[in-house]
Amino acid sequence: MADENEPVGDGITALDTLTREQLEQAAAKYNEDKQRFDVAPTAKQLLGPFTVFCLVLNRTIGSGIFTVPPKVLSGTGSVGAALIIWSFSGIIVMCGLLCWLELGLSIPFHLISEDGTMRKVSTPRSGGEKNFLEYIFKKPPFFITSVYGIMFIILGNISGNAVAFGIYVLIAAGCDPISDPLQRGPVIGLAIGALTVCASLHIFSRRGGILVNNMFAVVKVAMLLVIAILGFVHAGRTHLQSSGINESLDSTLNITNQNITSAMINTAMRHNFDLDMSFSHPRHDVGSYVDSFLVVIYSYTGFEQPFYVLSEVARPRRVFPMYTLLGMTTAVLLYVLVNVSYLCVVPKEAYTTIPMNTIDMAGAFFHDIFDSTNGDHMARRVMSGLIAVSIFGNILVLTFTAARVKQEIAKEGILPFSLFFATGHTTPWAWLQSRWRRESNMPTALKPGDIDIDDHLEQSPMAALTLHWFTSVLLIAVTSMLRPTTAYSFLISLYSYVNVSVIGFLVAGGLLYLKLDSYLRGCMGRNWVNKVSFKPWLDPLHAVVYFFAMGFFLFAAFAKPTKGSPYVKDIVGYWWFLVPAIGLSSLLWGMVWWLGLKGIEWNRRRRLDVRRTPYIEKDGDGNYVQKVELVEHEWLAVVDSELHEMT
Repeated sequence: MADENEPVGDGITALDTLTREQLEQAAAKYNEDKQRFDVAPTAKQLLGPFTVFCLVLNRTIGSGIFTVPPKVLSGTGSVGAALIIWSFSGIIVMCGLLCWLELGLSIPFHLISEDGTMRKVSTPRSGGEKNFLEYIFKKPPFFITSVYGIMFIILGNISGNAVAFGIYVLIAAGCDPISDPLQRGPVIGLAIGALTVCASLHIFSRRGGILVNNMFAVVKVAMLLVIAILGFVHAGRTHLQSSGINESLDSTLNITNQNITSAMINTAMRHNFDLDMSFSHPRHDVGSYVDSFLVVIYSYTGFEQPFYVLSEVARPRRVFPMYTLLGMTTAVLLYVLVNVSYLCVVPKEAYTTIPMNTIDMAGAFFHDIFDSTNGDHMARRVMSGLIAVSIFGNILVLTFTAARVKQEIAKEGILPFSLFFATGHTTPWAWLQSRWRRESNMPTALKPGDIDIDDHLEQSPMAALTLHWFTSVLLIAVTSMLRPTTAYSFLISLYSYVNVSVIGFLVAGGLLYLKLDSYLRGCMGRNWVNKVSFKPWLDPLHAVVYFFAMGFFLFAAFAKPTKGSPYVKDIVGYWWFLVPAIGLSSLLWGMVWWLGLKGIEWNRRRRLDVRRTPYIEKDGDGNYVQKVELVEHEWLAVVDSELHEMT
């Protein structure tokens, strides 16, 4: 455990935690107008190792493994290059996870008095990269919080997956939402409905939402295993052989049509994995490869989810390293296996010759094995229904975790009515249970100012969940005039660029800065090397790899894809430079917000004062964890000299 003293001037000069006596005194003097208590879940309510594992898998396995493979195959032009991108992206994401583990299991630090000795201890808390960036970039006050916070509040959701949910539900129902403009309204309705159901579930029952999340994770792993097995069985050329397929792939790009036949499907493995053919006819434009890497890395995102709810996990230092790494390793292996399985069935010509044909590969996989050209295409429709189930689970888990981050952002006081959005409330299901049972030892509902640490009903950040729902629906509304497939592509590309590349670049760069500062200045600087609680093998290779990978994708995304690429405007429906341009501009949104906050302070002649003071205890492993946090927001009068400093 990190308990080394920090040098003077690193931000804390006095005790910044509460003793049990001070906590009780604060509760007795509670002022609802400017204070809130955020009480951690009880021991029975804390998330266990299996839930952490499922959070990673349920978020990682969404739409990407079904919709991204055809884009990557079309974007690279070869089977070998596509599989290399999937494999290397898995390595890059594992490096990102190691960065998150190093920072997440160390930050923040609090000064305590233990046995008469003053020392600083690590007490991890919820919030993920918000905490990392605030620790790395401390000054000026509220700046990095605004930059990250406004960006995450607006873009920290997967509205694109909600649109994809609507698309696949309609395909499963036998409709054509891709080319029929009349299906745009039903897609939007289903997307908003999915977001509403997920938010409502987490508002109604925290435990219920967690159980459903775990169920979806198990189902999705089983789905991928079935796909992998079916592909390998087909490759044996004895069972599950295709018959009755003879189809012409339509194109609007004046490209010669390619017929896909059962004979091609039954020999797909031999043809796709032939050493002389696997790397033949690759594309040569940088833009297509960069976009392919970005969409694959988007498909792998999910490792950051448990860090968003870290304060709600039992024994995080023991659980996180093993189960987050296990979750991501499982996802990477499954993804590579599924991609190989796809290519054991689907001829590569289906995507390399017709870049328009890139909606999903899983549907083509099931269609090629079980359907015939003149049949009802039931296998494709069933697979579309299963993809919709997978996407719904993806929306469910991010609703749970992202709302916690938005609650943490609200605690920093930068939002209107911040304390309202920072407040958790007893869930209706827990309250109803307490009313039905009426047992003498039944936990009680927390009221404003209550600090019953060990025995209280479950809580949910209802206001933050509502904020998350609102911003998700807002993005759907903004893109509602686009074709559903265009809206989906644009929203997930923007999410990937901002929440993966931009944030990953800042976090990995900040971590390298801490390491370099520690190397050059030692204990006279930030002294990171002596405070970190988790040190990965081959340190600092993980931070170097992730920093340079994210930095490359950040700027290489401006490279223009050439004609025939699946990422050109004629196919995706928008100019290639829009996503990186809007993504980088999202940094300015928070800067403008921060300037507005400074303007309010100047106009009021008052300074926003935010204090977050935790009460911490040791867990069963002897590591400190946060049990309660007192959040205080107050506008303090300032003198003229302070006004000049504020500007």
